[in-house]
Amino acid sequence: MDNKHRKQILENAKSFFREEIVQNHIDKACKKASHLSEYNVNPFLFKYLANFLTGNDNPESIAKALVLPRVLGSSITTSFGMKIQSLISSLFQGLGSTTQGIDIEFIDAIDGRKKYCQLKAGPNTINFDDVTTIINHFNGVRNLARTNNLNIGINDMIVGVIYGDEAELSSHYKKISNNYPVYIGQDFWHRLTGKEDFYFELIDAIGEVALEVDASKVVENTIKELAKEIEQKYK
Repeated sequence: MDNKHRKQILENAKSFFREEIVQNHIDKACKKASHLSEYNVNPFLFKYLANFLTGNDNPESIAKALVLPRVLGSSITTSFGMKIQSLISSLFQGLGSTTQGIDIEFIDAIDGRKKYCQLKAGPNTINFDDVTTIINHFNGVRNLARTNNLNIGINDMIVGVIYGDEAELSSHYKKISNNYPVYIGQDFWHRLTGKEDFYFELIDAIGEVALEVDASKVVENTIKELAKEIEQKYK
């Protein structure tokens, strides 16, 4: 990969994060978080959490205890995970796959072999049932390849995990790795781009977008709107 192509990919990453992640986070996630119906409120805990966070349990404090974990944690993580394939497609045109159970196909920059890859967001983003599903998909592709006399080996069917370190992989991923390779974080991006440090360049590029964002007023308004509902229901 030449320097011009590398820079273009990084710019594409920033545009994608700015338009798909940030805007969705501000416009949709925060709007949903301002409605009490979006929460499964535990009546035994909500006042405790409010006191734990702010030292009191007035409606605004309760709203903060509900809103902050939502907008800073679960909503953005879910959004990112749902857009993984779109992210890759926006960065690397032409890598999409028509093979069932395969997200992208690419030539591994380390071993030169064509890889059939299923993408996952992070080291803890699959469950027990996903293990069998992924292995069955891969087995199916290899069986079809044998029928069509295609040279697709076990090591050519991979799971690519967008971020994290190998030590962080959940037990579910480790079960898959007993059958097929799981590449995560730096190793995955190295194989995909041929640049050993590309993973960190990508993190830095997206970090630059973060410096453009100040949604403190949006979060403040979200808390105020939710506090009004809480006051009406629990007064």
